[in-house]
Amino acid sequence: MQSGHKTILIADDDVAIVDSMAAILDFAGYEVLQVFDGTSVIESVKAKPDLVILDIAMGGHNGLMVCRQLKRQVRTQHIPVLIMSAGHNVEEKAFEAGADDFLAKPFDMDMLQQRVSNLLLKTA
Repeated sequence: MQSGHKTILIADDDVAIVDSMAAILDFAGYEVLQVFDGTSVIESVKAKPDLVILDIAMGGHNGLMVCRQLKRQVRTQHIPVLIMSAGHNVEEKAFEAGADDFLAKPFDMDMLQQRVSNLLLKTA
């Protein structure tokens, strides 16, 4: 799979999830940046990722707060955001916060790759 050297920022406080997602996306040819709390996302977007993947439940700022912040700022509002969560009834909240897509945990890694690819194609 050719990613065109796109950069993806993953933010989740579960290191095992971040590691497994990073391994799959790295294997697919993406450059992957990893952070483990919502507060670090705001600093990390200075690296201008092509896509941000946020868990809702994280330390610091939660994924919904981070998404709202990214979508309010002119320099980051164009970056697609994929929100993921194991919580129930949060998909609507994710889209209300400005997410471009939502993925329920647990998810299949093929589904993750498909969603990432679709979001990156929309911004190409």
